[in-house]
Amino acid sequence: MGESGRAGANPGFDGAVPTGGLDEQVARALRGWNASTRIAEPPQDEPPLSDEMQRVRDWVARRYRVSGEELAPVLVEAENSARSAGLDPLLIVAMMAVESSFNPLAESKMGARGLMQVIPRWHMDKIGEGAHEDVLFDPVVNVQVGTQVLVEGLQRYGSLQAALQYYNGARSDPEARYTKKVLSIKRQLASVARVEDDA
Repeated sequence: MGESGRAGANPGFDGAVPTGGLDEQVARALRGWNASTRIAEPPQDEPPLSDEMQRVRDWVARRYRVSGEELAPVLVEAENSARSAGLDPLLIVAMMAVESSFNPLAESKMGARGLMQVIPRWHMDKIGEGAHEDVLFDPVVNVQVGTQVLVEGLQRYGSLQAALQYYNGARSDPEARYTKKVLSIKRQLASVARVEDDA
């Protein structure tokens, strides 16, 4: 996610981007998300996962050897954050798979932290006044902030591929390898989400 912070250094950027000419998913995301949004307090009584996301939870728990119980609030937040941004929740889940293999304590050599590998020094503005960077090890906060970073990329570059490459700090990769990885996993997740149980 390296490049995303450097782009944030533009003091003249106010987050407003005209949506004319953008693909519909990007335009929806820009209309539905305020880039200045700070992390929200998680709801006290989290709503249950959708049937589709329950199937995703079970598949992710098996594939990545993580606790389905601990994964549930993360997936609820993925649904909430993505829908607030006008995005597919499975995109956020796929990004977590690529970034950390669902390890909430993952930390890279560059200092990226948590499920979505957010680099604190470039995104403290999204965490909130007075917050410590270790808050990014909180899975719910990490998903909220990671989604904000993706939306920031959509606002700046106008396409999902460019936003994903921005997120990964790999905008100059002509093969868009990060985007391909994320979208490949998203397709797998979509297939899992659609499959009805045989019971």
